[in-house]
Amino acid sequence: MAKPSNSTKPTKSRATKSRTKKPGAARGKRAGYWRTAANSDRHELYELAVQEVVSECDFIDKTWRKLRGRLASTLREDFCGTAKACTEWARRRKDNHAVGVDLDESVILWGEHRHRSNLPESISSRITILQADVMAVETPKVETIVAMNFSYFIFKKRETLVKYFRRVHESLADDGLFFCDAYGGSEAHSEVEEERHLDGFTYVWDQNKYNPITGDVVNHIHFRFPDGSEMKRAFTYEWRLYSLPEIQDMLREAGFENVTIYWEGTNHKTGEGNGVFKPSTKGEACAGWIAYLVAEKKTGGRIARKVGGTANRARR
Repeated sequence: MAKPSNSTKPTKSRATKSRTKKPGAARGKRAGYWRTAANSDRHELYELAVQEVVSECDFIDKTWRKLRGRLASTLREDFCGTAKACTEWARRRKDNHAVGVDLDESVILWGEHRHRSNLPESISSRITILQADVMAVETPKVETIVAMNFSYFIFKKRETLVKYFRRVHESLADDGLFFCDAYGGSEAHSEVEEERHLDGFTYVWDQNKYNPITGDVVNHIHFRFPDGSEMKRAFTYEWRLYSLPEIQDMLREAGFENVTIYWEGTNHKTGEGNGVFKPSTKGEACAGWIAYLVAEKKTGGRIARKVGGTANRARR
């Protein structure tokens, strides 16, 4: 079985339903500095182009308030890579604790240097990063587990992915929530390149191979620069492209209940995603989409929900 690492996670930008990238990317030109392939760091570029940890932690908080009537304080980030989400989680409230799990020592050390080495002790003491396999790691039970940027697609066999979901279920506290995401759409099955121009570089999502018989995909990320240089295949992913019904079925098989799809709304002026995700049972058949899934753990055989005293049903 291939071992998972989040040192190579893909984008959440799709062709027609892309999530809005918030401003704040490092400037391409500053004080005589231009980005080139030679002077750029692939992990930094990845974080600038792909990650949105503030908005994702906001989504986690909003969902906890809606489903449980409170905020969570403990979070585990599976396939954590640089563990930027763990850092954001610990920063936002003084009682928040985060655990990150990843196999790749080099990317863990990069994140330690970039995100955590200069944090005050009051924050850094509440972050634990483990170099371990998510299929075998043992951690204290937490309220929230996240597997973002489609990283769990590395488990190509259905039985292996169900096993991972069971491990997640076992690691959650009573009434815990599991957050993950998925992508799809008609263009997800095509062998195409998609470019997105950012401040000082161009992000390229390369859907290099797709096998319709197995669902296997090979995707690459390239970075291109104004001087004509390129960081080719900065990251590569060999995954299985799962559908939302498949993922929901496997989560339920693993013991979760009330698996809810959060579908992104549309900016009707641009035709692209508006960055707002709401519970839904119906989505548009667009060329590209991103969705969150939230799976709930039972509490004593019942689901602990606090939404006006009644069960919260997914509505568009």
